[in-house]
Amino acid sequence: MSENGSAPGGLALVEALVNTRGLESGKDTLDTAEGRAVFGIEEIIERELAAVKELRESLRAVCLAHAGHPPHDVVTPLGHLLSRAPLMVTVDERDGSARLAAADEGPLLSRVAAAVAQALTDGTWLRLKACELPECHWAYYDRSPAGRRRWCSMSVCGARAKMRRYRAK
Repeated sequence: MSENGSAPGGLALVEALVNTRGLESGKDTLDTAEGRAVFGIEEIIERELAAVKELRESLRAVCLAHAGHPPHDVVTPLGHLLSRAPLMVTVDERDGSARLAAADEGPLLSRVAAAVAQALTDGTWLRLKACELPECHWAYYDRSPAGRRRWCSMSVCGARAKMRRYRAK
């Protein structure tokens, strides 16, 4: 629903994963093979799907924390989940630059861990937030100069919140 496009770099993967479940509609695109194919996990067993959904909700809780909001649900701490993902340091032989990368590009957990690590070094991690509207909590990348954006979409969620506040007066 974000108005500013997707997050930069690997954070686009994280944002897309969080946004596979609409809290208001209850629709979960991970429940379909087409929805899972976006992440390269179309052939997945039920136990693995549960782990992907657990990762998604832990990421959503962190995005909420980045926006200054409490978790939406009881979730496994993201650090605990990411500790299972093998990462390695890669060094570019041309310029000597180094970065953390997934040791195995296949598993989604490793790709997410590498994206988070890269976002940390880029200084973009804290800009990935979740909409404050309880029925939304959609992930978005905050491109505002002050970093204080509150909603995934001003025209939808922002308008709803402001209208509720107005009616409450």
